[in-house]
Amino acid sequence: MKITAPLAALFAALTFNTAWADDVQVAVAANFSAPVQAIAQQFEKDTGHKLLASFGATGQFYTQIKNGAPFEVFLAADDATPAKLEAEGDTVKGSRFTYAVGTLALWSAKEGYVDAKGEVLAKNQYQHLSIANPKAAPYGLAATQVLSKLDLTEATRPKIVEGQNITQAFQFVSTGNAELGFVALSQIYKDGTLTSGSAWIVPASLHDPIRQDAVMLIKGQGNPAAQALMDYLKGPKAVAIIKSYGYEI
Repeated sequence: MKITAPLAALFAALTFNTAWADDVQVAVAANFSAPVQAIAQQFEKDTGHKLLASFGATGQFYTQIKNGAPFEVFLAADDATPAKLEAEGDTVKGSRFTYAVGTLALWSAKEGYVDAKGEVLAKNQYQHLSIANPKAAPYGLAATQVLSKLDLTEATRPKIVEGQNITQAFQFVSTGNAELGFVALSQIYKDGTLTSGSAWIVPASLHDPIRQDAVMLIKGQGNPAAQALMDYLKGPKAVAIIKSYGYEI
């Protein structure tokens, strides 16, 4: 079959793009699941590279990375864990930056259950309060700091249902196994609107800042897709998606 010049050019372009497209293995903090899926689609469309995400708790990812997991980029839910990996020589020097600042919310799947000031916590008329494991998930740690600031640690202790990560903490509430719980705002918010239930957006003054750092791991060094993703996360399209889920930059 004879290939005309325009078709030949198109074929060459497609072959070139395929040859230069790579995958990047990314460990993603559970709170960032929805934004990273949206970013992944746009990233592949714009660069040809494919983002392959695994979701979990930041502390659990630290252990997996130290045990040789094949991740090339780490999108953590804090800044301390990437900094620790950096100090231990597991990251590409100079690659770490804050890609988002997270917001904590007290949420119920029930309309009108959580008031705008979070006074439902002190009223203590619920049976179960869901939080993420504070030892592994930064949003869980932030939740315990809020309870401490409000002098509710002891009152809520017998009611707490602990999820392995923020996704499981959210699931406990969404399925009705807990009347309310502390979740990431990004799980219940999109484009300025609460997507379901009722919520109190927790003031940042009640907990340590949730600075979420990205870092390229040693296994990503030399992978063009890993570097492309690190650059893309700082660009306007990714930033717009991140902000749309209630994060600050």
